[in-house]
Amino acid sequence: MKGTGGHREEPSTPVLEIEKLVKNYGPIQALRGVSFRLGRGEILGLVGDNGAGKSTLVKVVAGALAPTSGLIKLNGERVDFGSPAHGRQAGIETVYQDLGLVDNLDVAANFYLGRELRLRDWRSPLAFLNKRAMRSQASTAIDKLHVTIPGRVTKKVESLSGGQRQAVAIARAAFWKQELLLLDEPTAALGVEATAEVGNLIKQIAREDGISIIVVSHDILEVMNIADKIVVLRHGVTAAELMGAETTGEEVVGYLTGTIAPQIEGGETAS
Repeated sequence: MKGTGGHREEPSTPVLEIEKLVKNYGPIQALRGVSFRLGRGEILGLVGDNGAGKSTLVKVVAGALAPTSGLIKLNGERVDFGSPAHGRQAGIETVYQDLGLVDNLDVAANFYLGRELRLRDWRSPLAFLNKRAMRSQASTAIDKLHVTIPGRVTKKVESLSGGQRQAVAIARAAFWKQELLLLDEPTAALGVEATAEVGNLIKQIAREDGISIIVVSHDILEVMNIADKIVVLRHGVTAAELMGAETTGEEVVGYLTGTIAPQIEGGETAS
């Protein structure tokens, strides 16, 4: 089964537009004119060898890095983020490989990390955590996404498996109803069963919540299974932009390795 939107026409105004994005680290060009579009509720698989520019691209879109040049549009409006906080305010949530979870806190506390609900007592200048509300709302979100967590939301993250931790991080991002979800290697180091579960969770979020998702992955089979669209990066440029339902793993690998000539992107090629 492919992703959720391959059969639909892309909306006239994409959720995300990347135009000729360039990022230099001194003399090193990590991105050399990357361009692509992502529609609402679509899943885009971003693939490429180490050093192709995948992680740099994610950090630029999230607001963690400033681009050297180029254009980023969110819902048709140009955006220039000064920090990841600005990106989150605009509707972009990112799950990096380290997941950003605090091991000694429970699932509910991690859902509200940095966004805690508090109770205020007029008799005291102190504000106390509203743990009951946080646990109730986190539990509802977990149930909706059919994520299996032993011990429910009161379970500390340090006791969860790798797949369960990844599911918590993704569910937390979806919980805040963002426009765009960036997932950097969401199934790295997971087994076959856990990888399948995380893939199903990603497809469910796109289908039911209409959240657009970019998945960075080295696993071509995983990308082929969940992505509506696949963007292949090679040496910092867009080597190919392919529809998931119309391509093959061999074609993706061909663009990735350079055995297939790159598509023309912005008047330049990946040569």
